[in-house]
Amino acid sequence: MSDVRNDVSDVQADRGDVRPGLGDVRPGRLKVFLGAAPGVGKTYRMLDEGRRRAARGADVVVGFVECHGRPGTEAMLDGLEVAGRLPCVYRGGEFEEMDLAAVLERRPQVTIVDEFAHSNVPGEGRNPKRWQDIEELLAAGIDVITALNIQHLESLNDVVEKITRVPQRETVPDEVVRRAQQIELVDIPPEGLRRRMAHGNIYAPEKVDAALANYFRPGNLTALRQLALLWVADRVDEALQSYRSEHGIGGVWETRERVVVALTGGPEGDTLIRRAARIADRSVGGDLLAVHVTRSDGLAAGASHASLARQRRLIEDLGGSYHSVVGDDVATALVEFARAENATQLVVGTSRRGRIERFVTGRGTGETVVELSGDIDVHIVTHERAGRGTLLPSRRRTLSTARRVAGPVTGLLLPVALTFLLDLDWARDRLNLTSEALLFLLTVVGVACIGGVVSAVIASVTASLLLNYWFIPPVGQFTLDDPNALLALAVFAAVAAVVAGVVDRSLRLSRRSARATAEAETMSSLAGTIVRGGATIPALVERTRETFGMDSAELVDEPPDAARASEAAGATVVPAGPSAFLVLRGRTLPSSERRVLSAFAAHVGAAVERARLAEAAAQVEPVKAADRMRTALLRAVGHDLRTPLAAGWAAVTSLRSRDVEFSPEDRDELLATADESMARLNRLIENLLDLSRLQAGALTLNLRATTLEEVLPAALADTPDAEVADLEEIPAVLADPPLLERVIANLVGNAARHSPAGRRVLLTSSAHAGRVEVRVVDRGPGLPPTDLDRLFEPFQRLGDTDNTTGLGLGLALARGLTEAMDGTLTPEDTPGGGLTMVLSLPFAERVEHSSATQSIGGGV
Repeated sequence: MSDVRNDVSDVQADRGDVRPGLGDVRPGRLKVFLGAAPGVGKTYRMLDEGRRRAARGADVVVGFVECHGRPGTEAMLDGLEVAGRLPCVYRGGEFEEMDLAAVLERRPQVTIVDEFAHSNVPGEGRNPKRWQDIEELLAAGIDVITALNIQHLESLNDVVEKITRVPQRETVPDEVVRRAQQIELVDIPPEGLRRRMAHGNIYAPEKVDAALANYFRPGNLTALRQLALLWVADRVDEALQSYRSEHGIGGVWETRERVVVALTGGPEGDTLIRRAARIADRSVGGDLLAVHVTRSDGLAAGASHASLARQRRLIEDLGGSYHSVVGDDVATALVEFARAENATQLVVGTSRRGRIERFVTGRGTGETVVELSGDIDVHIVTHERAGRGTLLPSRRRTLSTARRVAGPVTGLLLPVALTFLLDLDWARDRLNLTSEALLFLLTVVGVACIGGVVSAVIASVTASLLLNYWFIPPVGQFTLDDPNALLALAVFAAVAAVVAGVVDRSLRLSRRSARATAEAETMSSLAGTIVRGGATIPALVERTRETFGMDSAELVDEPPDAARASEAAGATVVPAGPSAFLVLRGRTLPSSERRVLSAFAAHVGAAVERARLAEAAAQVEPVKAADRMRTALLRAVGHDLRTPLAAGWAAVTSLRSRDVEFSPEDRDELLATADESMARLNRLIENLLDLSRLQAGALTLNLRATTLEEVLPAALADTPDAEVADLEEIPAVLADPPLLERVIANLVGNAARHSPAGRRVLLTSSAHAGRVEVRVVDRGPGLPPTDLDRLFEPFQRLGDTDNTTGLGLGLALARGLTEAMDGTLTPEDTPGGGLTMVLSLPFAERVEHSSATQSIGGGV
């Protein structure tokens, strides 16, 4: 047996210290033993952990453990204090549950609670689920050790059912398990588990062969083992990321292959994504992440939204995830994102700029990423757009450090170089003062484009001095004798300054426009996440942290003073609703990004408010449903129960009357009327009582193998003309015979009331995929699709039902009884007109085996 441990924190799990007072109770710590399948040894390891802690002096109590009759497991209870169990009665059966109140009153340091996903007996405890009991123990400061199988995790429940073909109705939310401080995987190879099964160490001998041939097939066990290993690996990865963040570790730890691909929204994105996916697929469990940098210049400016949306779908189809981050520098933002995600490889496309453009504007993003990447491998992938020019706006929209330095230097040197050229003999012979001034003006405009208005002013002053000294008489002096020359020089300086100002203003407007585009793109990406269903509060908070490249983000319900204290400590705090604050820690955000952050916070606040409203609505809905039921019941009692009561009362009153002499025929008719009315009243009251028992969970079931031939004669007593198909080849189902009889009687009676005169009700049956289906077919007018959802509501009489008979409980009661027997009841349209009710129940043999399998699924 191999063990894989995931210790989320370094705090000692075994406490030998004195428990603090009630006023200082800290939350208890949760340790989960996770297994891939029943029988791997979770309960044994859980008890062994309890014995180990008890030997160290900890106060350990066994709150609830299911040993399943295994001697080795039962022996591990020796020396441990075992709390008494709470006896419960449900549907005529006797059960035992954990006595939560007794454990809380005992208040041990550590309690052992088996079967994390177990559902408590309805109405007998504080909570419907055992994991909720465990949360109460943790809140009381009690450490809890528990066990769980991988099939009971909510996120994997459907996957396990597809693999094993055994449904699991008891689940635990993944988030509850992820909050555990320790998760230990109890692992055993499939061959070893099957040997343990064959030796009788898991099931009783009579169940071994069936289990080995079904749930415990080698393929099933291998798949379940892989699911468990991958789930725990993800949990370990989360703990590693948290540890790196808390300790400020920026280097890459190559514990898992993680490939990041940079997207620009250009046509080369599909090529980059597929190349990155192939790299990630070279290692088992490799992660693929796509990132798009949203900024006021660079890759994000002018990016194609349609291309990004298509590339996002492609990355998700390939099993990757899409991310959008905000950064002032593309290369820096890419490397910071890769380091934050502990990426091992970074894929970028080669530059689409041509050689001349690269020479003028400097090195590209890929070269800068290589320089900043450090221990992250960088793949620069060529594509068909390489060197053919960019489809995006110019990358040099803002002044980089190189341009801020080169601008003033160019403003000084370019006019000097132009002066030397114009001072040559061939230039003096061909150019006049006007041409020379225009060439100097062109130089000033060029300097403005490179370095902005400051560099243009430097170039304008330098050009004016040189033009005055070298080209305006008297040459070689800074004095001006000609007023026209003075005017020309003044106009030149003014024009140069105005042109430089216009160029600089256009650059600023361009940056402002690009910033607005970037903000809109970021919000569009967030809106897309919400539309695709990722609008849960934790998802929005994590998306906010990721987008702004922060170290951490959390949503807190703190008073304004506490929020201001967090902001004073270096955190960025923005309000997210009337009583919530979004707290981000990391770099200092500029005002432009804080504006976008406020919009993100507004979305988070709206999500919080929606969650609160949904919770309030969920609390109100049962009250509304009960009120509707009570109103319908009063209306039904006032009308439907009064009708047979009045008829029977009238008949009995007439018979008791001494004023009228009735003939024997009249007397028999009145007695028959009274008898029929009382029988009808009795049926109505029985239906009401049974429906109430169903809703309260108090209906007693006696499930056993039942054939249709056993129940049909009594079920069809009131409709003897119903046509029944051959039933000889139909296997037995697991059902309660009297209840199944009532279900079929209700269905056939309902169909007979809807069938036209002369048309018989048809009852057919078939067996398929481990279930028996009974179809009750009528040839009435049927129901429109809009009424099908209301068909099984109590006190509803739809279609052509006679509103003078019945409470409208027949179909509601039939469905309730069917579901209590683990069956289904669904309506279908009858070909040619009418309604067909399909009753489906499982085979008796298959259900018995599945029940045995599930009974040991909670832990071993």
